Amino acid sequence: MVLLAMESTGLYGHLFDATKDQHLLNNILLQFFHHPWNGLRFWDLIQPSFMFMAGVAMAFSLTKQYAQGITWNQSFKKVLKRCLWLFFWGVLDYAVRGTKLSFELWDVLTQLSFTTLIAFLIFRWSAVAQMITCIGLLLLTELLYRFTNVPGFNQPFVDQHNFGNYVDLLLMNKINKGGWVAINCIPTAVHTIAGAMAGKLLINGNKKIQRLLTWAGICFVLGYGLDYAHITPIIKRIATSSFTLASLGWCLCFLSVSYWWVDIKNHRKHLQFFTIVGMNSIFIYLFFEIVGDRWFTEYITIISSNLLSYIHTPEAFALILSSLSVFAVEWYLCYFLYKHKIFFKL
Repeated sequence: MVLLAMESTGLYGHLFDATKDQHLLNNILLQFFHHPWNGLRFWDLIQPSFMFMAGVAMAFSLTKQYAQGITWNQSFKKVLKRCLWLFFWGVLDYAVRGTKLSFELWDVLTQLSFTTLIAFLIFRWSAVAQMITCIGLLLLTELLYRFTNVPGFNQPFVDQHNFGNYVDLLLMNKINKGGWVAINCIPTAVHTIAGAMAGKLLINGNKKIQRLLTWAGICFVLGYGLDYAHITPIIKRIATSSFTLASLGWCLCFLSVSYWWVDIKNHRKHLQFFTIVGMNSIFIYLFFEIVGDRWFTEYITIISSNLLSYIHTPEAFALILSSLSVFAVEWYLCYFLYKHKIFFKL
């Protein structure tokens, strides 16, 4: 969420523009932008990690609820309510385009409303049954893209001409110019289901890191293997099965490192900076997506840029400092809520 907040300020774009003459640094910063189509960059892992960690959190939450004697029906009502709110805020995030209202289903919260519900419904199934479900979701994705054969949308891995684009035309009467599709929620449900399974492993399992890394290796072999063999290309924008598997491998690695660093090595002293944002992740996400994107970021940037101009700050450096100023104010908002024990939850 910290990385997303920084991205919303335009920081990565300013850094990228400022380092065009520095080849190595510029290539590193390129990792903070989505790959245009076939390939995988660091920034392509943010949304899968979001979905995955939602699943991990679900495992801890539901395990606690069941220990407290809360019934499945009661938990279902809570999860259903949460999913409806996620869907609402996801649609609201994209509801205004210029001076018009718009109905769009591409926001991560809209996607998460679906994946959360699926992960909950099969949460009590055996690990084998959940893995079979994940395989089924990936196979369903492959079948929909390869064999639906809709005229004009029968090229499975071609932007603007695939089955996902066709479904968007049916649902929203529009196609995303960036290539994103609403039915990404089908394959990315695997991220949330896998997150819930990993969460249960952290709670009750043994050889946790070894097992997480083993599954990460399997996902890497399958995901990158499908791409290298030219069977299914890694495309984040339509969440191909190869992308889902490769990104899941990275999510499992991230979780392994975090668990080792925080729970085993007990390095907890210097994490408050991130905890403050994470405790109000829904609030800050909606803030910088709705308020920040449409007003706040520009307002703070104008103030900081004009102040920096008085001391003749170079334009590129001024833009970077302005972005950091916006992020600092957003972080302080989270800090204010944290200090006053105000936590927004769905």
